[in-house]
Amino acid sequence: MNKHVSDFIRHHYRHFNAAALVDAADAYSRHLDNGGKMLVSLAGAMSTAELGLSLAEMIRRDKVQIISCTGANLEEDIFNLVAHDYYERVPHYRDLTPSDEQQLLDRHMNRVTDTCIPEMEAMRRLEGAVLEQWMAADAAGERYFPHEFFYRVLKSGALEKYYQIDPKNSWMLAAMEKNLPIIVPGWEDSTLGNMYASHVITGEIKNVHTVRTGIEYMMTLADWYQKTSPTSSVGFFQIGGGIAGDFPICVVPMLHQDLQLPDIPVWGYFCQISDSTTSYGSYSGAVPNEKITWGKLAADTPKFIVESDATIVVPLMFALILGW
Repeated sequence: MNKHVSDFIRHHYRHFNAAALVDAADAYSRHLDNGGKMLVSLAGAMSTAELGLSLAEMIRRDKVQIISCTGANLEEDIFNLVAHDYYERVPHYRDLTPSDEQQLLDRHMNRVTDTCIPEMEAMRRLEGAVLEQWMAADAAGERYFPHEFFYRVLKSGALEKYYQIDPKNSWMLAAMEKNLPIIVPGWEDSTLGNMYASHVITGEIKNVHTVRTGIEYMMTLADWYQKTSPTSSVGFFQIGGGIAGDFPICVVPMLHQDLQLPDIPVWGYFCQISDSTTSYGSYSGAVPNEKITWGKLAADTPKFIVESDATIVVPLMFALILGW
């Protein structure tokens, strides 16, 4: 008898982290059903883990209204889109010696845990396409955010001949088609960010500010939150920790404490998926209640934490939310 993934989860996931997974997914759906919006933050290497297989459909089905992600996640979805067949999986990565790692480097295969990203087919291929957009904007005196440049590349069709996965499994393509707002804090800490710096140093790009970053992203998020939150409660679904989560969640205390706008609602839902151990001084390992003291969440905000591997948990939660 055929059964849906959701049926399996609801039958077997009854306690502990498994139950938290179900509770958090159901609360996510209730939040949307009640007219709420959802921000999803992506840390780690979720794009290389091919989260697009489920996240793209979440975007298409209006289960995500805004994304915050690292520069790595922004670009690595496109790397996978155009170079998937050249990737190599190294299931025995724990056994690799320094010499083995050097051999991978010599072949221009950059390792992310058990997956090697091919430099020439992925990174340099995207660099060539986006460099055209950077230089055109620079010459015209125009400025865009990192994700907007990627949207322009995807819309141009310059990479279509290289597509090696079903386009419906690319979350960046889905986001581009929806013109989804994306926040990319610390974009400079990414492969394309490094490449951009190199083209400014060589003088190919004259104005370092052609790519908008950091503070302007926070200003854009503040504007979006002020326009959205009075009529639609905004939830926060955090995958991993780090800057992808900490940067956007701080928009609420910034609006309250720094702009003196006390009537702006706090986040209306919060869930963090992380395998970081609860510990001293760690943002990734901080329990949700700590965020109350920073003015990010209210005492009665629905709060969830699933302490497990996001590559396992998140697709299951998205399956529940999508009714798969």
